[in-house]
Amino acid sequence: MRSTQQLSITVPNEMAQLIRAKVASGEYASESEVIRDGLRALMARDRAVENWLRAEAAPAYDALQADPSRGRSVDDVRAALAAEHKAATERS
Repeated sequence: MRSTQQLSITVPNEMAQLIRAKVASGEYASESEVIRDGLRALMARDRAVENWLRAEAAPAYDALQADPSRGRSVDDVRAALAAEHKAATERS
């Protein structure tokens, strides 16, 4: 049984030109290799987001649910960001 599957895809002209340029430059052996590498990068990004959600976002949410006093209001966050921005621009 084949471990690959042929697909027919449609991409915008700009993307098609990029794919062809990658092959023409010798960076990739074929248009399929360009697409496969792009899909591998997308899968890696998805894994990174999933790992961040599990390792950081979910525990932070759970901690906030357990102790709501740890939270900050939108106004407090905006004020803190504005102060940081002002301090950073004054240093520049």
